[in-house]
Amino acid sequence: MSNSNHNPYVLGLEQNQANYTPLSPLSFIARAADVYPNRLAVVHHTTRRTWAETYQRCCQLASALQKRGIGKGDTVAVMAPNLPELFEAHFGVPMVGAVLNALNVRLDAEAIAFILQHGEAKVVITDREFSEVIQRAVRMIAHKPIVIDIDDISYEGGELIGEMDYEAFIAEGETSFNWALPESEWDAITLNYTSGTTGDPKGVVYHHRGAYLNAISNVVSWDMGSHPVYLWTLPMFHCNGWCFPWALAATVGVSVCLRHVRADAIYGAIKSEKVNHFCGAPIVLNMLNNAPDEMKEGIEHQVKVMTAGAAPPASVIEGMEAMGFKVTHVYGLTETYGPSVVCAWHDEWDEKSATEKARLKSRQGVRAPMLEALMVANPETLEPVAKDGKTLGEIFMKGNLVMKGYLKNPSTTDKSFQGGWFHSGDLAVWHEDGYIEIKDRSKDIIISGGENISSIEVEDVLYRHPAIMEAAVVAMNDEKWGEVPCAFVTLKASASIVPSEEDVIQFCRENMAKFKAPKKVIFCDLPKTSTGKIQKFVLRDQANLKG
Repeated sequence: MSNSNHNPYVLGLEQNQANYTPLSPLSFIARAADVYPNRLAVVHHTTRRTWAETYQRCCQLASALQKRGIGKGDTVAVMAPNLPELFEAHFGVPMVGAVLNALNVRLDAEAIAFILQHGEAKVVITDREFSEVIQRAVRMIAHKPIVIDIDDISYEGGELIGEMDYEAFIAEGETSFNWALPESEWDAITLNYTSGTTGDPKGVVYHHRGAYLNAISNVVSWDMGSHPVYLWTLPMFHCNGWCFPWALAATVGVSVCLRHVRADAIYGAIKSEKVNHFCGAPIVLNMLNNAPDEMKEGIEHQVKVMTAGAAPPASVIEGMEAMGFKVTHVYGLTETYGPSVVCAWHDEWDEKSATEKARLKSRQGVRAPMLEALMVANPETLEPVAKDGKTLGEIFMKGNLVMKGYLKNPSTTDKSFQGGWFHSGDLAVWHEDGYIEIKDRSKDIIISGGENISSIEVEDVLYRHPAIMEAAVVAMNDEKWGEVPCAFVTLKASASIVPSEEDVIQFCRENMAKFKAPKKVIFCDLPKTSTGKIQKFVLRDQANLKG
């Protein structure tokens, strides 16, 4: 009979340098440069660099930072669009144990000043386009970071405000810099700030392990294969580009950089560079759907699109697929390294109609390959809801794709991890097949006469109106019902018939339960956050005549 205290698989089988290495996405770029040194890595205007050249520049950046005293636990902020320099920073900064803080380029000086102060940035690398904002932000903070300029070919204007430009700075570094993997895979790799609509943004801390695993999760869930050609439409400041800088190093792909997200530039790059992968919020897909037909012509290869953000209306997915693009819908938060839930496809769904396929794809889905657990549950008791497609609950996640926590904010960190799960704040139903479908942020659900109305469901119908380009629905106070839906819509410039408020309301009443139809429709341009999300809190105030 065996001794229960004796485990033969422990004795003499300890972890050591030969059999264990901390997981870090830095290992991906070292391999890419080693195995495929001459393969194309980065494209930006006339610049075309190989993986060997990109790796050397990352080493130079790391070396130059170290010579300025930057080391483990120091923060390096970068304010730039999707440029090669920001791509390089995803490797060069953590190579010295420092933490990359990719700044949201749409924020104002006050918000940037708060982030630089809170994150204690010791270096700020800024593109000329944002020199004025950075200059104002740096004036507002007590500690003065080293400022380095990106003097980029694709932008005319803006001042050089730093002590030198990026090229001169990395020239101080060694191409053969001897960097090391982190001592612990739990070490911080990046710092990302949530675009909080109320109060100061929160600093979300990622670790090397999560960055490594989500990069691979992306590759597996999107079936990226080897050497994908990826177009940077998604901002690299947004959850570190959903971890795609690291995924591209793992797959030895090509980063096609793009300063500004415009339909002509996207379609042009797809054709000229044979781009076969790009990510974008539904608003970007909507823009591509509504582009002139001649712009869309001439694409003869398969293009995969990954979308997330506000739940994409099924009509937007249907429009992209009608053009031959293959859409994968994912879901996640800044706190989960970007995409951690994917609407995984089943072959048997191929037989369904285009409309039905788009409806299935518009659901958020199931846990991504590297997420440990996902559930829809009662936010108070953490009891999972019935998988009936009707019962509302909050989305909860757990596993390696959940952040370390919020920087310098232990109470909020503890609250978000209560009960051993990450609390997303998103309300969803759980379908019989195990797929989750978001119905709203908890603050966006409309409770009318005791009935829950999902603003997303109403928006989905509005997007099907042939004259409507964008739509947002919020709760409007009502004496009789408590709350009723109020719709804000932007019409297509190309609309042949301009609908009236009554036309839009009638269209909704014909396509959904009548009580869910908006009681008021306001035609306007929709206000958006710095990451392109519609600012529903502004619309709520407008609907209820505040401010």
